Amino acid sequence: MSRRILRRILETSGHEVIEAEDGAAGLELYFLERPDLVFLDLTMKDMYGLDVLGKIRQIDPEARVIIASADIQDQTREMVAAAGADEFVNKPLSADKVKAAFEAVLGAPKSA
Repeated sequence: MSRRILRRILETSGHEVIEAEDGAAGLELYFLERPDLVFLDLTMKDMYGLDVLGKIRQIDPEARVIIASADIQDQTREMVAAAGADEFVNKPLSADKVKAAFEAVLGAPKSA
């Protein structure tokens, strides 16, 4: 459900979305597509989000990555930052939270 919400928010904002079902597929897509930004869930069915983040960093140390989680503990935020995520977003996802995280990582959108 979070992927559907995120896709709708991003596409409505004019972003192209490449979606992976799990961590392994996400790594493969990252390697092939090199997207401008990766949005990872901390908990996935096959890999932990921080493990995926570490592997993405091995492929591309300059990758820009946002981690999402329903875990609201400060310790989790600190762990995500220490692992090298550029931004952290708490679930449930909202358009305002997602847009703020994207702008923090990619910069504010340019005016037309």
